[in-house]
Amino acid sequence: MSYCFDLSGKRAFVTGGSRGLGREMTLALAKAGADIAMVARKAEALNETAAEIRALGRTCWTFEADMGVPAEAEALCHRALDEAGPFGIVINNVGGRRVSVRTEDLDLATWQELIDLNLTTTFVCSRVLGAAMIAAGQGGRILNVASINALIAGRGIGGRHYEAAKAAVIQFTRALAVDWAEHGITANAICPGIFATAPNLKWKETHPEIIDRIVADIPMGTMGDPRDIGALAVYLASDQARFMTGASLVIDGGQTCL
Repeated sequence: MSYCFDLSGKRAFVTGGSRGLGREMTLALAKAGADIAMVARKAEALNETAAEIRALGRTCWTFEADMGVPAEAEALCHRALDEAGPFGIVINNVGGRRVSVRTEDLDLATWQELIDLNLTTTFVCSRVLGAAMIAAGQGGRILNVASINALIAGRGIGGRHYEAAKAAVIQFTRALAVDWAEHGITANAICPGIFATAPNLKWKETHPEIIDRIVADIPMGTMGDPRDIGALAVYLASDQARFMTGASLVIDGGQTCL
């Protein structure tokens, strides 16, 4: 059997695709031949990443939106379908802890806002874009970015909305895999550990004790290289992953083995 990870002729929709792990996934998919529709809040980062994608000879659509606001996320999905869809690949990547607050001090409004950012947006994009996949009848790939904090609680940090939402993302992914298998649509979750993204490098400057403690628990002894996520995304988006669905793939340098 020959193995081919060619995504030529595919269109991918990626939330939070202009920076960090999202940027690496969009670039990896584009290098494999996919055209990209990319959503982020800031035009500057969107335009910079889009220029890199277009330099590869790929088409790139950019959309500015706050995907943490459910109504805005839903409207953006319909707009993207009208302008660039339907999509054979959907990557629900947007999210983040954003605040480190003890549970007893975390107010309800902040909890709901960050649950929406990390969970509701995944539901909204999957529902709208997945329905279009089903209607197109060509199958598809849904990749939901969860976290190893869906499996273990981070030590020395607050904001447990993150653990709760990411655990829910995994189970939602499993349910999608069951529901949409008959349509040839796979749904898988990626569970990253800590990677050397710009936000984490900033945390290393401002909160070195937290980053150092996390890295000390990683058998490989370092933060991950964001490019490693890109390679995993290409595999999951390819025909080679056609029999993998409902899986949660941990990529963390061995941290959750301890």
